[in-house]
Amino acid sequence: MGDQENRLRKFKNVGKDLEERRCNRQENAIELRKNKKEENMMKRRNIDTVDVSEPLSPLQTNNCESNSALSTTPNEPIMSLDDIRTYIESTDEMRVLSAVRSTRRLLSPWAITNIASGTTEQTKAVVKSGAVEAFVHLLQSPHMNVVEQAVWALGNIAGDGAPQRDRVTEAGAVPILVKLANTVNNLPMLRNITWTISNLCRNKNPQPKIDTIKQLLPTLKVLLANDDRDIMTDACWALSYITDSSDERIQLPLDAGILPRLIRLLHSSDPRVTTPALRTVGNIVTGNDVQTQMVIDEGGLNAFQDLLKHQKSNIVKEAAWAMSNITAGNTAQIQAFLDANLLKPVIDVLRSGDFKSQKEAAWVITNLSTGGEIQQILQPVQAGVMEPYGMLLDCQDGKIVQMVLEGLRNFLTAAKAINQVEIMTNVIEESGTLDRLEQLQHHSNEDIYKMAYTLLEDFFSDDSAATADAAQPEVAPNGAITLNAAAASNEQPQGQPEAFSF
Repeated sequence: MGDQENRLRKFKNVGKDLEERRCNRQENAIELRKNKKEENMMKRRNIDTVDVSEPLSPLQTNNCESNSALSTTPNEPIMSLDDIRTYIESTDEMRVLSAVRSTRRLLSPWAITNIASGTTEQTKAVVKSGAVEAFVHLLQSPHMNVVEQAVWALGNIAGDGAPQRDRVTEAGAVPILVKLANTVNNLPMLRNITWTISNLCRNKNPQPKIDTIKQLLPTLKVLLANDDRDIMTDACWALSYITDSSDERIQLPLDAGILPRLIRLLHSSDPRVTTPALRTVGNIVTGNDVQTQMVIDEGGLNAFQDLLKHQKSNIVKEAAWAMSNITAGNTAQIQAFLDANLLKPVIDVLRSGDFKSQKEAAWVITNLSTGGEIQQILQPVQAGVMEPYGMLLDCQDGKIVQMVLEGLRNFLTAAKAINQVEIMTNVIEESGTLDRLEQLQHHSNEDIYKMAYTLLEDFFSDDSAATADAAQPEVAPNGAITLNAAAASNEQPQGQPEAFSF
């Protein structure tokens, strides 16, 4: 069971010691980044054309150096675009030359920006040439069109990988970008700044320095409160990168007070906002009990009724993933999940979701069965989980099969503790799960074979089945299980809860 144990260690609570219970599930649980197309769009934004309001340089690059008349003096200011338009149409030759020189100086950072948004090798060449430091210097230009090009370039460079990102931060870009974000009134510019900041928070090996994150968080909180969709989206992605880490880093945005706004964004009707907000909340609940409780106390569970029924399967999958880490928490957090009436939508995902979502929903159930109290453990069975849960025993993913087998053992053990194992075995049989268990005795994976065999031996042998007819469950049309009156009157072991109707 080595693979299964490794998987279980990635949950916060598997009935072991507290430290092992809180390991993150990033690597095996779900894809924790956008698909490749979305990744590339987030990472690189090529500037395809110059705005139509800007004049194109009439010069040919192959004779620029030979044209001494077009060289600029060191302190010559760059004209505004309006002045360039006026001067370029002038009959005064010197005015035309001044306009051309300003145009060339505007287009230089634009050209390098597009090179920086090319391949990784091209970006590295730009970095090696010292362009990062030059672009950071241009961030302080009095000309916003130049600043914009510098912001774009630095965003493209930072998004290319951790070394390039660190080169940008080490060049002093962060305090200047923070100042710009808090002072500019131009919406397109603010969008670009937010996107660049998000790229300064992404990439691992190594992760961004904590000091850098601390510098950016107050600005990210302000950006998160902006009503513009693009700004909210990129701010959320930045926070998702920050929280995709250790408890220490998860705590940073919580201390900055971003959680209330983040929870509100879970209710957004725009999936482009919902997705990164959900990712961030999902990352937070991989943290310790206190961090998870902060999400619950803020009313975070209220959004998941709708998220688990969302039309986009990726959102459903990530919502189920987040809930699997709620049920991997302590018993109070499991109860909060049950009180929020989230069990039924999770079972619905098990029945009709895509396979990736079904896997995450199955982890919700298994984690609940691992860390819950007896009454909590038996509630999914009462709600009709057994049939869709047991069907996953047919899947080709051995880790998922082992996870479901572990959950079945937990259900049977809980039932045995209150003298209702016969009822549970009947539920398992009538759902078709027993047939699947028997088939697993022929499985090529030895661990799966052993788990299935011992489960059958412990709970379905002739001796244990001798009294199975003494109590039969009543099954409602919706799959819910009700214990009959005869079984409910069975005497309970001293100190155990009263019979549970499932």
